[in-house]
Amino acid sequence: MKIGVLALQGDFDAHRRRLEELGAEVVLVKKPEQLDEIDGLVIPGGESGTFLKLLGEAGFEKLKRFVHVKPTFGTCAGAILLATEVENPKQAGLGALDIRIRRNAYGRQIDSSIREGRLGTQPLEMVFIRAPKIEHIGPEVQVIATEGGDPVAVRQGNVMAATFHPELSADTRVHEAFLELVSSS
Repeated sequence: MKIGVLALQGDFDAHRRRLEELGAEVVLVKKPEQLDEIDGLVIPGGESGTFLKLLGEAGFEKLKRFVHVKPTFGTCAGAILLATEVENPKQAGLGALDIRIRRNAYGRQIDSSIREGRLGTQPLEMVFIRAPKIEHIGPEVQVIATEGGDPVAVRQGNVMAATFHPELSADTRVHEAFLELVSSS
């Protein structure tokens, strides 16, 4: 199983380390043609508008085709990119998840925090950094993790997203869930 990590910005290396620790072969994806070589993709945190600029129009279109066919997991800015609707400000999304998401909904960098949420019914440490908030989920979207009353990790078909940074916690269950999704696809 070959997993790509979009390596344009953000802490892509933390995802690489976590996935390798779990036994995956990892490719750092820097060019659109590398998407043809992988079985699944992680889109890390960073700044979603910057991702759009760095991808360019052709890269965005290639990525859009990929996320509608192959397993993809987006964290923070990656979750924003996967959404059908983005607010604060409005921006283009890949449309792979039927969610409306609000950028920087929990505040600025100084408001970042570590909280305890729930993965299903089990406690899970969650690292929030300028996190977006999922404000609406469509009928096909499954909530897989919550913090307070808010959905913070979701899945629709072969696509997962988390508004927090599971790669910055010692708990590996979120990445394990993604690898299971890839292996079952």
